[in-house]
Amino acid sequence: MKKLLAAALCGAAMLATPAMAQDDDGKIQVKLLGTYVMPDGEISSVNTDIVGLPAGTQTEANDNFVPTLAVEYFVSPEFSIETICCVTQHDVDAVSGLTGAELVSDGKLIPATFTAKYHFDAGGVKPYLGAGATYFWWIDAEPGADTIPLGVTRTTLSDEFGFVLQAGADIALGDGGMGFTLDAKRYFVGTTARWFAGDTLAIETEHDLDPWVLSAGVSYRF
Repeated sequence: MKKLLAAALCGAAMLATPAMAQDDDGKIQVKLLGTYVMPDGEISSVNTDIVGLPAGTQTEANDNFVPTLAVEYFVSPEFSIETICCVTQHDVDAVSGLTGAELVSDGKLIPATFTAKYHFDAGGVKPYLGAGATYFWWIDAEPGADTIPLGVTRTTLSDEFGFVLQAGADIALGDGGMGFTLDAKRYFVGTTARWFAGDTLAIETEHDLDPWVLSAGVSYRF
């Protein structure tokens, strides 16, 4: 009986050790990432057009590379909530109809994003899946160079809610809390673009942005 009790206690201790190790991990993880943003930007519908856009006019937004700060809170070893902070800038150009024309210049965007993530424990590598919500907040947009000669004086892009899917992996670098992160997000969100001549709305179009956002960088958990 004593031998059975000793074996049971030993087994319980072995099972508890990894759990205790996980509990010793910090609740907060901060990440400094390099992020490549690849939006779509195509026109999904034309609501107003007093200018007479050529038939088949289509647009796209350019890609951009930006630094990103992410902060993550672990509710448990498996579940976390993450938010990111960055500003990305894009032009919108015509790719057909008005091929090569710059329609929006220096559109600056804050993609306020919150995701809930589930982490899989594979030792030093911890893959994760996540999903959440985003709010695309345009803080500035200028008329494209090729719209100004047509009398355009102001351009706006509407702020919109959307949702986001996420996948990636955290890779431990030693036992001190440092790590390396790979992350991919797909956003599903649009915007309404408006071009004004004075106070007159000349063109209004709906655009699918739906960017892929790929990131890599260092992390620290404490």
